[in-house]
Amino acid sequence: MQPEEFIARLTQLRVKHGVSARDMSLSIGQNASYINNIENGKALPSMTVFFYICEYFNISPQEFFSYENPNPEKTKQLEYDLHLLTDNQLNIVIDLVKEFTK
Repeated sequence: MQPEEFIARLTQLRVKHGVSARDMSLSIGQNASYINNIENGKALPSMTVFFYICEYFNISPQEFFSYENPNPEKTKQLEYDLHLLTDNQLNIVIDLVKEFTK
């Protein structure tokens, strides 16, 4: 993984959540310019802070690196909810997804 990919993903998730770099920095217990420094390529987070970032977005590290999924939090919620459905309900959802992805 290249630093540019990490930076792009962090920025994508932060913007999608509608939070400023400053507010996110403070929310994860860092100084006000921490996330801004990462997004400007001046620094990368430690592993500990990376886990705080994932926790902040309510996603796993694996979901963070799933670049093809722009909505990991929603995908995670959907996966959880799917476990609660009956076989018949799952078949309906499968049919809907197939229709949407045509």
